[in-house]
Amino acid sequence: MEFRRVHDLPPYVFATVDALKRELRREGRDVIDLGFGNPDIPSPAIAVDKLCEAARRPVNHRYSASRGLPNLRAAVCERYASEFGVELDPDRHVVSTIGAKEGLAHLMWVLLEPGDVAVVPSPSYPIHLVAPRLAGATVLHAFDGDIEGAVVAAEPAPRVVIVSFPHNPTTRCATPELMQRLVDLALERGFVLVHDFAYADVAFDGHKPPSILAADGGLECAVELYSLTKSFSMAGWRMGFTLGRPDVVAALAKLKSYLDYGTFQPIQIASIVALREASDYPSEVCSIYEQRRDTLIAGLARAGWEVVPPLGTMFVWAPIPEPFAELGSLEFALRLAREAEVAVSPGVGFGEGGDGHVRFALVENEQRILQATRSIRRLLQGVHVGAPSDADPTAAA
Repeated sequence: MEFRRVHDLPPYVFATVDALKRELRREGRDVIDLGFGNPDIPSPAIAVDKLCEAARRPVNHRYSASRGLPNLRAAVCERYASEFGVELDPDRHVVSTIGAKEGLAHLMWVLLEPGDVAVVPSPSYPIHLVAPRLAGATVLHAFDGDIEGAVVAAEPAPRVVIVSFPHNPTTRCATPELMQRLVDLALERGFVLVHDFAYADVAFDGHKPPSILAADGGLECAVELYSLTKSFSMAGWRMGFTLGRPDVVAALAKLKSYLDYGTFQPIQIASIVALREASDYPSEVCSIYEQRRDTLIAGLARAGWEVVPPLGTMFVWAPIPEPFAELGSLEFALRLAREAEVAVSPGVGFGEGGDGHVRFALVENEQRILQATRSIRRLLQGVHVGAPSDADPTAAA
């Protein structure tokens, strides 16, 4: 049987590195996994307590509302007003989603049909590249972050443009001026601008990521995906939102009413508590990621691998060191796993334009990150990771 909808999807290359990691661990090797962006920081304790309390009430075991509890939608609107300066109506501008990925995938079903065009940056988070294709649309890649150039050159004109700042994997950040230019372009050319704001609260060195909805005219042409996954370190809870242009939000809510009954109600209740009573928790999370970023960047520099510190996200996007550049990102990632016992994500897995890089996820503590950079240093200096430590005078650096 031919599975036509998924037949032409690109291979999931991350699985290759993951399989090698598992094989090496079965052999007893201590592989440090900096590949999968799976947050390791605990969720807010107050939200966990509320989840337990709410889960004990049988009334919360029933179906919930797919659009999200009214107080949940109100709570995320309150956060948007306080953090991003955006005033939203919880009844017109918000629908809750089962994580941002589900929201994006079903949003593409609402916005796109066969024959339509979507412009997406490349490299990009895989669902950004795949979701429009699953809806039957043609995906045009915007290389080197040139969204505006890709939109102007697109034929036929795009119906949807997907952007994300701070960006996974490249960590590229946006200014309010860039957001305004994108909104102006969307209004001029009549496409829907979809902004994945997954790293809204994970930024460093004074950078404050702007919401696309804060731009003049943003609510007329744009929707934004916001999530508690990274901001509140609530990845497994699957609590996200699509916010913005009312008719798009209403259409997504209508589709979801046929597909699901929303996130488990105790999770929604606990998420309200997280948003209202743990509103400073993202700052704590961000501080931890910033310390890990600095540790990784400094360790790579000692290894002779100079990488520009990112201003946002929980990742470091690193160009492959010149002596290894000809390997390509997948082979280099496999070599890091085998010889340095460090797993990273190969850039090619994020689409065209990513093959010259690998992505580090800041999902281990600083001690483990230091251990990883020492192993990488030995590899880059030509010393196999399995060599005795006294053969490397810098092993304790």
